[in-house]
Amino acid sequence: MLLGALIDDAGNGASSPAERVRDRETMQRLAEGDASALAAIFDRHARAVFGLALRVLEDQGDAEDVVEAVFAQAWSQARRYDADRDPVSAWLLTITRSRAIDRLRTRQTRPNTAPTATERALVELPDTALAVDHLVVLAESATRLRQALTTLPYLQRMAIELAYCEGLTQTEIAARLEQPPGTIKTRIRTGLHRLRETLTE
Repeated sequence: MLLGALIDDAGNGASSPAERVRDRETMQRLAEGDASALAAIFDRHARAVFGLALRVLEDQGDAEDVVEAVFAQAWSQARRYDADRDPVSAWLLTITRSRAIDRLRTRQTRPNTAPTATERALVELPDTALAVDHLVVLAESATRLRQALTTLPYLQRMAIELAYCEGLTQTEIAARLEQPPGTIKTRIRTGLHRLRETLTE
């Protein structure tokens, strides 16, 4: 498993007012280009993002791709985040819903792939407010995650950092590192599995 392995039950809990304040401060740092802020946001919200994507798509691989896309978008669009409008968690989950529905629509355009009733219903759902406080979030600290990253082999760490800090797709990482996409996917998968083991020790 990829993100599903990393963001298993490492830390559970509802979002408190103090955590929402911390999220807003972290988003400000992210908007200023602080890559460590992305790690902190990922730590806090990857589980909820993955869970929503998986519920919509019912496919782990597609859900993992959506998680990558969501945090890449958070990195590139951090300046657009409006703290007065939504908590960070709601902003990320709104992006997740949109990305997941886009993935469903892509499935529907594939030849010989008829949409299921569930897929049609999800695409037609209104964009209502999400019950953020009832979603579980990951609570591992960014410092601990960064320390765990240093234990990975260089190429695994580089692939993960390019994906989650620079927001590159696996294809873009493969081009940058001059490696086949399959190799990059395996490195990210293996690296995230090792991170999970380190973080749960």
